[in-house]
Amino acid sequence: MTRTLGLLRSRDCVNTRFDAPPDVGYNAFMSLTAIILTHNEQKHIRPCIASVRAWADEVLVLDDHSTDQTGVWARELGARVEQRTLDNFPNQRNHALALARGEWVFFIDADERATPALGAEIQSALRHSTSAGYWIPRRNIIWGKEIRHAGWSPDYQPRVLRKGLAHFDPTREVHELVIWQGKVGYLREPLIHYNYETLAQFCAKQIKYTRYEAQVWFAEGKHARWRGALGQPVREFWRRYISLQGWRDGGHGLGLSVLMAYYAFVRWRMLRDLETHRA
Repeated sequence: MTRTLGLLRSRDCVNTRFDAPPDVGYNAFMSLTAIILTHNEQKHIRPCIASVRAWADEVLVLDDHSTDQTGVWARELGARVEQRTLDNFPNQRNHALALARGEWVFFIDADERATPALGAEIQSALRHSTSAGYWIPRRNIIWGKEIRHAGWSPDYQPRVLRKGLAHFDPTREVHELVIWQGKVGYLREPLIHYNYETLAQFCAKQIKYTRYEAQVWFAEGKHARWRGALGQPVREFWRRYISLQGWRDGGHGLGLSVLMAYYAFVRWRMLRDLETHRA
């Protein structure tokens, strides 16, 4: 696996299939557009594009006005780059859907890599497909280690969508929800996700998720009962570390389970604060 991940990270594996300028000469009925949403992703954009351009008919980068070399390097690799200020991710993804020239779209994040095997599976699935889309599993690399348990595997994501039969719910700003109009399939080959590199990055993202979840719970009329101050983190730790076998990932599994238990308490506290301010 180390050798595979190293190859996927390589910035030298660049295919030169796009000889024409990125916005000239495309067929209006392309079969598949790979979409990457970006903001200052120069660290990842080259290997990400390299992982899809051998089998995607179009690579579309929808950029949130990056101030680094993201757009420049994406164009150098033949991608079509469009600009839009990010308001929330569902709206950004729906805008990208509208811009895509393919009948099908494949969403890939800048910190993800598609393996050749996944590309082949997608092509095979779409050849005679009547589905509205497909879910794809992910292999999460957290703090330099692949996490196979504790809720991070197989981590299925809705990433292949047929235009006109799927879109993102604009009210779901975190952990986006796809609204399908038709049957949905599941693929077997995974994306490689270089998820959290540092503890600070992990904590910043979890605070964002936790705040959103507390606001949703508050809007739904849920209450922060005192027993939940202890019960919710204990249950979350048990779920992650025991039920989902986080112990099998060693120190990483233990650390992630403890952190997720802590953020279960933070969510309870945030909900409590919302109730107090309302009162």
